[in-house]
Amino acid sequence: MADETSADINNPALQPNGEDTSPAIGLISQYVKDLSFENPNAPAVYQWQDAPQIDVQFNIAADSVGDSLFEVSLKIDVTSKADAGTMFVIELKYAGLFGVRNVPEDQLQPFFLAEAPRILFPFARRVVADAVRDGGFAPLLLEPIDFHGLFMQQVQQVEAEQAGNVAPVGQA
Repeated sequence: MADETSADINNPALQPNGEDTSPAIGLISQYVKDLSFENPNAPAVYQWQDAPQIDVQFNIAADSVGDSLFEVSLKIDVTSKADAGTMFVIELKYAGLFGVRNVPEDQLQPFFLAEAPRILFPFARRVVADAVRDGGFAPLLLEPIDFHGLFMQQVQQVEAEQAGNVAPVGQA
């Protein structure tokens, strides 16, 4: 028992006044911020026999919205086209409100651009599938995305560009 008490006293995260100084990030709320579904060629589109070409684009943004509060938004744009024209267009901005405490500044960007979208994506995916289904089409189930891998790829690209700008250009 004495060892447990001394371990608690020596724990730097536990302060004498009871304040918890350990880092933490928590999801407070998640929500549809903006949703648009367009079916510009209805009702003719339901008679088209062509297989659609689906184009999916993603964008991630993180904004401070208060003291230790950040909104991370996942924007998903989907366009479905056939030879005869556009079948549907969906634009979704799905967001989460995250509370942050005692997290080092250099750890915020990796969380907001890799981990937060991973948390939000399954819910945004369901909203897209439901909206497409409600528009009269088969539900569109977006493939899972490796947000961490994409973030690391982006970091490496930025580092390579910075290294390229510093290195002298010459002929071999």
